[in-house]
Amino acid sequence: MPLRCRDMLRLPGLEAIRLRGGSAAADNAVRWPYVAENRSFKVWVKGGELVFVTGISRHRSPQNLAECLYEGKECNISGLVVLTGDAYIGQLPNTLCRLADELSIPLFEQPYSLPMIEVTETIGRAIVWSEHTDGQALEAATLAGSADLLEAWIDCRGNQSAMADTIGCHRNTVRNRMNQMTESLPKGIDPAEHFKTLLLAHLLLKP
Repeated sequence: MPLRCRDMLRLPGLEAIRLRGGSAAADNAVRWPYVAENRSFKVWVKGGELVFVTGISRHRSPQNLAECLYEGKECNISGLVVLTGDAYIGQLPNTLCRLADELSIPLFEQPYSLPMIEVTETIGRAIVWSEHTDGQALEAATLAGSADLLEAWIDCRGNQSAMADTIGCHRNTVRNRMNQMTESLPKGIDPAEHFKTLLLAHLLLKP
């Protein structure tokens, strides 16, 4: 089961990324993330990439951002992510969002405050996991018994009080169930990383 553009919005740690246009193509499969530093990226991609534009190495005018969408359509990329902030690209023009709708290319906005290394690592891990599991559940018993908890964590962004309200239990129950998912891990496995893997598995194996 491939990672799709719409899945990226629900990956742990990437909640600040927003889909700003091209939602009709949100089911596009993501083959790999690619950070574009040159004005043109068509000679560097093969198709299916989620292309990130930062504006750090090269000024990106609204016209150039539009060119990125046209080029992305020509190269069959899965989507375009534009980093915005005070330092480089201030904001996405509304005309760019409308163009993404017209071209059916998912257009995402990512704040500069979200480190690129975390974004690409999370997406890369999700892609590799989805490709090598061939749809088979990772720790099937844990996933099956914790689906409601994992879904609540995603919807409530880890807020345990809100999770308790969503599931219909006490906050201590949520805390205890989360502890149970990682308390018997073999030595050397980071509980936080293991929990991230469970979240990814839950998202990628959802019907």
